[in-house]
Parts: sequence; C-alpha cells; structure tokens
Amino acid sequence: MLYRYLLVLSSSALAACGSVEVSTNESFPHELNPRTFFEGKICADGVVRDYSGQQIRHFNAEIIASWDSDGVGTLAEEFRFNDGIEYRTWTLAPLMEDETVVAYSASATDVPQATRMEFSGNAIHMDYQLNYQTGVDDSGKPETLSLTMTDRMYQVAEGVVVNETMMSKFGIDVGQVLLVMRQVGEEHSCWMNEGV
Repeated sequence: MLYRYLLVLSSSALAACGSVEVSTNESFPHELNPRTFFEGKICADGVVRDYSGQQIRHFNAEIIASWDSDGVGTLAEEFRFNDGIEYRTWTLAPLMEDETVVAYSASATDVPQATRMEFSGNAIHMDYQLNYQTGVDDSGKPETLSLTMTDRMYQVAEGVVVNETMMSKFGIDVGQVLLVMRQVGEEHSCWMNEGV
C-alpha cells in the first residue's frame, strides 16, 4: 500500500544523513545497547510522512524481543496502521572483536541483504535495502518496491528510544518514518483503546 504514497519523488538527496557516524554519539548519556533495550515487550507509536513532510499514515506497533544462548536476537514486529496490519521479523547476530560484541548483523524477512547494526553512546544506526510489499499481481505473486532505508535510533530516557528512518529511491528522498519506542511490561497493551 505504501507505493501509492511514494509516486512523487523529491530532489532532496540523503548523502548528508547517511554520512553521520554513530561514534559521534559516544559521549551522550542513556547508553543504548541492542541486547539490553530489545528485550521482552516494546511498544511503538509513529507516523509515516511523504517527501514534503505531510503525514500519510500513522501506526501503533508491538515488538516481542528475545535472545538465544548464542546471543542471537529475534525481534517479532506487528504494525497496526490506520489502513492495515504489517509484520516483520528481524534477526540480530552478534559481530565480535576480542570476545566483545561490537555490532550486529541485522537481517529481516523483507531485507534481502543483511546490514551492519552499529551502536555507540545513546544511538543505533543502520542502512539497508527494504523490499516493501505493495500488493500482489494477477497471478498472486507479491509485488514489491525496493527502498533504501537510513535508520537512526536515540535513547532519550531510560527505556525510551526515538527512531527516525529516511526512505529513498535512486538517492532521492521519498519519505520518512518517525516513531517512539518504549519498554513495557508483559501485561501492557500496545494497541490504542485496548486496556492498559
């Protein structure tokens, strides 16, 4: 469904956004480590904006995060948009140097090539290609739109992360996702008007 919102492209390139190094956040408080933040249930709320900054969708999301004995994380995501429900599952595999996790190899069901998840200080950065499913053709085969995603997360308080994702096609800005993620208890509902 996203394709109908991305038909018009702007001329704003994302080179400047993509060049920011995660290490520049090293001195900020509220250290953000994927292993400790993505644990248990996380709720998220956000909006999708087009190239001009106009809101085109909004959503609530639930992320169930767990880690196995090898330190590999699984993030099962459910997004409830105002116009539909979408799912994504991320796998985070640790990348080691001298027995220390320095980054994660992040892959997802609609991310064709694993990307490096960098983290430092209160920030996480990722750049990746997303094959976003826009529908199905007459034969039932999925139709997808390939987008370049520039993902930046910042922990601004204990258990609270602000996430900005820039979307581009052929190096041209086509939209943005803004959301806030917060760690919650198992009994907490992430869905609007459904309990806690």
